[in-house]
Amino acid sequence: MVSYIYYTRFIAKNRSFYYAEVMSENQTKEEPLKQIRDEVINLKESPLYEYRVINNYYPVIGQGSHNAKIMFVGEGPGRNEAETGVPFCGAAGKILDELLASINLPRQEVYITNILKDRPPENRDPLPEEIKIYGPFLDRQIDIIQPEVIIPLGRFSMAYIMGRFGLKSELKPIGQIHGQIFSSNPLLGPSVKIIPLYHPAVSVYNANTKEDLKKDFQILKQFMN
Repeated sequence: MVSYIYYTRFIAKNRSFYYAEVMSENQTKEEPLKQIRDEVINLKESPLYEYRVINNYYPVIGQGSHNAKIMFVGEGPGRNEAETGVPFCGAAGKILDELLASINLPRQEVYITNILKDRPPENRDPLPEEIKIYGPFLDRQIDIIQPEVIIPLGRFSMAYIMGRFGLKSELKPIGQIHGQIFSSNPLLGPSVKIIPLYHPAVSVYNANTKEDLKKDFQILKQFMN
């Protein structure tokens, strides 16, 4: 576990004193992630805020290790997720759990989130204005957690993540590039691998897609400890 020493300066009787506090890497990430949570909870300018309040839903921020090497990014919470505040806990979540188990990757070792932090009505596709308002929260989560690999689940997540990491020119229909490994633009910071995959929800209705997902998940083994 990596630890850091933080010095806080205070002044008493015209003299400066310093208070030293040892904090773990997890603690240094926990506070900014809590800040994201608090901001989303109070995001009244979101077009989905009223829908959340009327239905007594929770915002769905994310779940998993704050030191995860692998981050999964879906598109938006469904009803089960909005009722619990837990990402990927419905039918699609069960499939994701099966896929993780197929490569012996514990769910608690990855980080799972969505672009949208609130459920859109009837689980419809995210709208551009919704992606615009929630996208910066995802950007901050990525900056805090600093994953080595990001797995966009579905075409909206794929488009957002690949655009953020300077890969717009590589964008094609997800049916053509799922399971391929892309490296982020080196001008945008530390190298991150992007591997677009089908959204697990698709395989609820399409067995062939589930087989594709199983094969694509094997690629992740090379990035596991």
